[in-house]
Order: sequence, then C-alpha cells, then structure tokens
Amino acid sequence: MKKQVAVIFGGKSSEHEVSCHSVLNVIKGFSPEKYEIHLIGITKEGQWLYVPSPQTIEDGSWVEGKETAIISPDAVKSGIYLCHEEGHFERIKIDVIFPVLHGKFGEDGTIQGVFEMSGIPYVGCGVLSSSVSMDKISTKVFVEKLGIRQAKFVADIAPDLSLLEETVQQVEEKLGYPVFVKPSNAGSSCGVSKAENRDELIEAVALAKKHDTRVLIEEMIVGHEVECAVLGGNDVKASKIGEVVAAAEFYDYDAKYNNAESKTVIDPDTLPEATKEEIRKDAVAIFKAVSGFSLSRVDFFVEKETNEVVFNEINTLPGFTDISMYPMLWKDMGLSISQLIDRLVETAYER
Repeated sequence: MKKQVAVIFGGKSSEHEVSCHSVLNVIKGFSPEKYEIHLIGITKEGQWLYVPSPQTIEDGSWVEGKETAIISPDAVKSGIYLCHEEGHFERIKIDVIFPVLHGKFGEDGTIQGVFEMSGIPYVGCGVLSSSVSMDKISTKVFVEKLGIRQAKFVADIAPDLSLLEETVQQVEEKLGYPVFVKPSNAGSSCGVSKAENRDELIEAVALAKKHDTRVLIEEMIVGHEVECAVLGGNDVKASKIGEVVAAAEFYDYDAKYNNAESKTVIDPDTLPEATKEEIRKDAVAIFKAVSGFSLSRVDFFVEKETNEVVFNEINTLPGFTDISMYPMLWKDMGLSISQLIDRLVETAYER
C-alpha cells in the first residue's frame, strides 16, 4: 500500500521562493509506486492551500487556489483537513509529513510543534533543534560547549535600534573591521551584509533588524567556505565536503541563487584529508549537540593561513533546489534523490 505523504512548501519567510524551487526537486524523488503525494502550499500571507499538481507550482498559479488545506493538531483525528468551495470538509489520513520549508515558521520549530501534536511522523529536526539552530546566537551558545572554534561575535538583541551605539562600540573594541552582520533568525543569506567601517555597520544592523530584531555581528574569517551534509536518526552519517566558490565577494542571497558564476566543488583537493575528516567529525558533533534528527547541513570556514576549521552555522532544512549542496553531496556519496527521499522518510518513522 502506498504511503500517504503531505508535502508542505512555501511559507511566510523571506525564503518562500527558495522553498518553491526546492519542493519541485523533492517531488521528483518520490517513487509513484511507493508514495501518494498531497501538496500543501503556504502563501506569503500565511494561507494554507491544497495544491492539485506540481505544474501549478512551476507557473506560480497555485497561490490562486480556493481549497484550504491544514494539518490537524488533533492526534485522534489527525491528517489533512480540506475545506472545499462548497463549504464541506474532507479528512485525508496521512502517514508521514515532509516539510520543504525554509526560514521562519518552517525551520524554526514553529510548524514542528504542530507536527508533534498531530502525532504524525515527520521528516526533519524536532522543535528544540529547529529553534536553536535557526537562531544563530543560540547556536553559538550550544557549540561553545563543544570547544569547536567559531567566529568571535557581538549580539544585539534589542527590539529596536536603541542599543546601536553600544553595539558599535563593542564591535570596534572586540572585533574590529571588517565584520559580517546577520539577522539571528533568517536563512539563505537574507539580510546579511559586510561592514568595513562604522557607517556601514550602522546601515547593516538596521537592514538585519528588518528581518529579525536579534542581530549577530561576527569577525571576518578569511578562508574556504565549506559545507557538510548529515543524515540519520539514531545512526548519523556525514557526507563528503563541499566547497562554495562564490561569484560575489561573499555568498549572499543573490550570489547563491541568481549568479550562474557561483559554483560548488565536491571533495575539494585544496583541503588536506585530515581537515576534511575534522569537518565531518565536527558536523556530526554539532548536529548531536543541538539534538538534531533526520537531516541538516553544517557550514564551516577553513582559515587560509592556518587551515583551522571554524564553525559557521547549521541549517536544519537545507535547500533542495537543483543547485543546492545537500542533495548534491549525497548524490556524490551514491544516494540518488529517490534513495535520499526514502532514507529521510525512514527517519520520520525512527523518531
């Protein structure tokens, strides 16, 4: 009997478009002999819609849908509840949920709480690991306990710009310039800026606070940008290393998704084997430290002058577009997209 799978995409975050691209790649991995897919799209306004076919995602017309579709948090009568135009409801029983949601409300533990209440097995990290990993400042605290090197930082957690002068002073005393300024709770490099001086820092903090009131300012690490994919529930495996070669000065949103000159290199020969193994070991350790489960992509720098490994961030629901590192790394390890999807569904049941 086919497994009934609810695949959720879109969302209210700044990564809405990335999710819409990711889900099309994920859908390709579901074997029609094993799974029946039920697509739920969440619009930028937060409306949940039943999506009849992938073609409507490709042309963007899914947002014009009329049928509401929600995951019920009722553990006794769980599943998808469809509200038809005629006004009557229909319940579809679901075996597993596969969220393809990036950023706020999708990767931060919010929707994972709904899944937990429903009792339906789901792919991806749980509430705690999702929320901790989505918030870069919180991740810093967890990783600090492991003794793994990470960039020095200053945090501005004021709800507005009232502490900006104090933040600037701390940055200049502790870090110096240049620095990178990031919203603590955002992804796909949204709202990230490089600041070379005080004026640019002020501007960068203001921009970051448009995405999240909590802002992380980090020292600049000059080195290779590398990523490692982890996969598994009780038995966690690490992939080979992928190196990001950004077309822009740094791997911002535009360089990542809109610049064809940006590329990735699997298992780069520019890095020593011992360094690659350290990255793999650290990736698993960090994944476990934040109570990770199912999948994540862990990002690092390798400092050019010292070859030291420096932790950057962890993404609990990495991109699945055709240029995304996570599926590319596992493909290089011998897992096709179909085999990867099967393994991820298995982790939902392992939980």
